[in-house]
Amino acid sequence: MDQYDIAKQLRNKLTEVEAEIISQQQSKRGLSSKSEAQDKALSIITLRSDLQKAIENEDYALAAELRDEISKLEAESLAASAKALAYENVQFAFRLGQKVRHKVFGYRAVIVGMDPVCSESTSWMENAQVNKLSRGSTQPFYQVLVDVHADPNILVAYVAEDNLVVPDKPDMGRFDHPYISFLFYGMDSAGDFIPIRQLREKYNRPRHEVPNDED
Repeated sequence: MDQYDIAKQLRNKLTEVEAEIISQQQSKRGLSSKSEAQDKALSIITLRSDLQKAIENEDYALAAELRDEISKLEAESLAASAKALAYENVQFAFRLGQKVRHKVFGYRAVIVGMDPVCSESTSWMENAQVNKLSRGSTQPFYQVLVDVHADPNILVAYVAEDNLVVPDKPDMGRFDHPYISFLFYGMDSAGDFIPIRQLREKYNRPRHEVPNDED
């Protein structure tokens, strides 16, 4: 019993350390995006100076090219600023290995990846009608494995946080997917899967597990 208590204390301490490491890594990624936005802003200032000179020299072809480049950089700068803000304030509602259900399509799934904002292309977001969601593309998005019994035609999906919910009670039912054994150790006592270390490190998430001695 003493050894069990010590092991439990060590596990709790390890979770605290992992959480601190993750916080620092997320902060670095946010600073990287902020630096990118600042670099683009400086480039825009230089281009605007060049644009003014081109207009003064009546080089309108060059001026048109510079305007296009400025518009492109302004859009990229705005996107980088939004990404930096998302990294600074991201709060994921779901965790790796957690079982969820799609609000619209109803299929069961398990979380295997997460992004602070949508990382898909503009065309993908248009097809998925992301702009119709209450939080649009600036909310967390998740990679999920879909239970093959729910829909054998969809193995992996990319879903907005708005479209996912957790079961009302622990989901202990059978969940089948060909990737499960590669990404998880097994299930905890709440029915959620326990992600392997490599998966946790990829997304910088701490280990979460409901021990068998807890409800």
